[in-house]
Amino acid sequence: MRKRISGTPERPRLVVYRSLKHIYAQLVDDVHHRSLLAVSSLSPQVRQKREDVTGKCALGREVGLLLAEEARKAQISGVVFDRAGYLYHGRVKAVADGAREGGLKF
Repeated sequence: MRKRISGTPERPRLVVYRSLKHIYAQLVDDVHHRSLLAVSSLSPQVRQKREDVTGKCALGREVGLLLAEEARKAQISGVVFDRAGYLYHGRVKAVADGAREGGLKF
């Protein structure tokens, strides 16, 4: 996937990683080789909502919404989605849908 997908400072790469318990998303600038933002289900803002949210997909959606909110603060409006080899369904799709709902353009 990394051969075809590359992020720039104006349009960074949105990388999704999922473990058995948690989900992680970050914006990466491949030109300068650095991470711009990182949000996970372990972030304090998401952990506060964890009591209200049931299910891993709903938690993934909250991660996507928080990532979009942080990206707006950093004046990032468009991203390139990198699903890291995972199938586009379930938690990975929930993160993408949450990010779109938050205002990011794919």
